[in-house]
Amino acid sequence: MALEESKAGAERCVNAVLESIRKGTKKDKGCTIIGFGTFTVKKRKARVGRNPQTGEAIKIKASTTVGFKPSKKFKDFV
Repeated sequence: MALEESKAGAERCVNAVLESIRKGTKKDKGCTIIGFGTFTVKKRKARVGRNPQTGEAIKIKASTTVGFKPSKKFKDFV
């Protein structure tokens, strides 16, 4: 599928979509794109991990991250 859009125009479109996902996820703690998937905010608890080089136990702070769950339609396509 070819679009009659310049590279700069396509970049503006992609950036607008990504900015909408960022804002929606931050404001509403999630963002759904119908037919593609859902982005959600997830909280990770503090935990103890291991340094892979030394095997030493280290503390990992609690953090916030973003999860993505693809829609059934998208999974079936892939």
